[in-house]
Amino acid sequence: METIQIRLENLTKIFQQKGKEETVAVKDLDITIPAGKLIGLLGPSGCGKSTTLYMISGLLRPTTGKIYFGDNEVTNIPPENRGIGLVFQNYALYPHMTVRQNIMFPLENLKFPKEEALNRAQKYADLVGIGHLMDRKPKQLSGGQQQRVAIARALVKEPRVLLLDEPLSNLDARLRLQTREEIKRIQRETGITTIFVTHDQEEAMSISDEIVVMKDGVQQQKGEPQKVYDKPNNMFVAKFLGNPPINLFEGRVSDGEVLVGEMKFGTSKGKAQEVMVGVRPEGFKRVKQGGFEVHVEFVETIGRDTTLIIRNPLDETKTFRAIIDADERVEADSKVRLSVKPNKMFLFDKESGELV
Repeated sequence: METIQIRLENLTKIFQQKGKEETVAVKDLDITIPAGKLIGLLGPSGCGKSTTLYMISGLLRPTTGKIYFGDNEVTNIPPENRGIGLVFQNYALYPHMTVRQNIMFPLENLKFPKEEALNRAQKYADLVGIGHLMDRKPKQLSGGQQQRVAIARALVKEPRVLLLDEPLSNLDARLRLQTREEIKRIQRETGITTIFVTHDQEEAMSISDEIVVMKDGVQQQKGEPQKVYDKPNNMFVAKFLGNPPINLFEGRVSDGEVLVGEMKFGTSKGKAQEVMVGVRPEGFKRVKQGGFEVHVEFVETIGRDTTLIIRNPLDETKTFRAIIDADERVEADSKVRLSVKPNKMFLFDKESGELV
């Protein structure tokens, strides 16, 4: 398969319905997707990720901006001439056809010789792990198997780009885990440039070489998943990534110290100001001396982790979470001392939400 880079330049999509205000679905999107990489478009419903995917595919035309596959502009080229494979959320298999016929269907439309079409169908069915199911109908397959048929059908044309729109959302938790591992394996084996749309941050972070976090049609941050997680650009990215979610506190920087109420969370070289202080649950550690004392309301032990649900001293109606090692015994309705691990605290501007 040919490996190509994708470049989006100032891509904007505005939907205009008669008698209604226009909706800006995607705004000034500038992204370069490296050749042979798997990129996750990530964000909540309505953030513009699927609209972006459909503009790349050619199913939607941008209002403004340009799309390049390699050095070639494809903005106005129809989908069938772009060399894309597209996998939808609902599989879209033909129920009256066998697995073999479903996979071969795009090749029949392209007038491939039957022998070559049969060989290709078997090749990509084997690649996605359904080569032994070629004579079955879709209704005889599990959801995960149906999704693999859809992926094989997208790959059989040997496209330059593979586009996946929420491909796992109809699967149960175990199948989602299994299928996302398969998608990563398939992408690595083929080397095809792949764009994967999802609202599930764990899904995107686990299989993507890079993620693009979007909100209200605007790119918030792009980078390797762990780097984006470790250093979010703003409060939205920090809140969107992470499970359990990041803890946020109203705090202040004063005389080089970061204070939440009277609790000292750390130090800062920044100017004295009011800030939002972000600490992920795993960013706390239990200490015997120093730090600050908190009241543990509940304790959850799941596998290797123990999560402390702690009463927020600044607001008795709220709690926050701290994850400690499971072998550290802590009782509910007790007091412990915590401190914040080095480089595990984020300071955000209270007005803009940007990282300070």
